[in-house]
Amino acid sequence: MSHEGQGGRAVPWAVIPLFEALKPAERESLRPLVRIKAYEEGAVIFREGEPALTFHFVLGGRIKVVKAAADGRDVILEIMGPGDPVGALAAYEERDFPASAIALEATSLISLPRQEFFAVLAANPMLARGLLLGLTRRMIVLTRRLAERSSRVEYRVARLFLTLADRVGRSEKDGLVIPVALSRQEIADMVGTTQETAIRIMSRWGKDGLVLTTDSGFLIPDRGALEAVPPTE
Repeated sequence: MSHEGQGGRAVPWAVIPLFEALKPAERESLRPLVRIKAYEEGAVIFREGEPALTFHFVLGGRIKVVKAAADGRDVILEIMGPGDPVGALAAYEERDFPASAIALEATSLISLPRQEFFAVLAANPMLARGLLLGLTRRMIVLTRRLAERSSRVEYRVARLFLTLADRVGRSEKDGLVIPVALSRQEIADMVGTTQETAIRIMSRWGKDGLVLTTDSGFLIPDRGALEAVPPTE
């Protein structure tokens, strides 16, 4: 279930890195288009194959991006947190969403309708330039992630947990807490390896105190030790 609010109130642009390059006047031109929507845990934001008619950005909460596998499972491709664009590239390219987005917890989004958004962009070249700059940064992140697929599995798993720590982690006395429960199969899917390999790595890391599995997610006692995992043997 979702709840929608109009964009009459101040829009928290600072949460969205994609709009960092915009000037205050350019942001103001977008404000009438903005809708802030609240989603309950488990709510579907959009489904794979639906037309991407809206730009979405996470304001608060967490979203998982999932894709249907050949065996019927939902494979988690990514977990998004505050500031992240969700399906923005599909909306910009005017194509269907390549995966589904589901709220992992109570989540709020900033959403802008694609057609009206593009009309504002057409009238404001500098605004379009700012958006393209933000999308380019996003593409750089995705390209770097693809390049990491050629590195050793342990490094990819380490990068996964470090990314989750940056997006949704919180510091506590025992270390960095990641409040996201992922199965070994989901970890394997997200880094491009087998379930057996993920089980072996997580078991060894648990014994070594590198990443501990908890009932609600994971604990990283020492971030520096995880950052020290080398990309190659």
